[in-house]
Amino acid sequence: MVRAIRGAVQIDSNDREAILAGVTELVSEVMERNRLTTDEVISVIFTATPDLTAEFPALAARKLGFHDVPLICASEIDVPGALPRVVRLMAHVATDRPRQEIQHVYLRGAAALRVDIAQ
Repeated sequence: MVRAIRGAVQIDSNDREAILAGVTELVSEVMERNRLTTDEVISVIFTATPDLTAEFPALAARKLGFHDVPLICASEIDVPGALPRVVRLMAHVATDRPRQEIQHVYLRGAAALRVDIAQ
């Protein structure tokens, strides 16, 4: 069965190391909370708000061992008043876990984006 897992993290600054650190934290939490291995990850879509341009978020996943997992980065739409410096992800995973057991992960200031599903 294929499930989608959502997540987001607010990054401290438009700095390469800050982006990599924040995305590493996000991806690690998604994997840990959902008890996943990279073999179960089908693909991951990353988006970044237009104010984050110093690095591709997918590089953090590659550094965590996502070598054979299709990854793509895109720009989030620039909505006036939206939360700044946010990287979002949608991971597609192969799991037998029911939908209600999937844990979506919203970290730092990004927890305000989805208080209804953030753990």
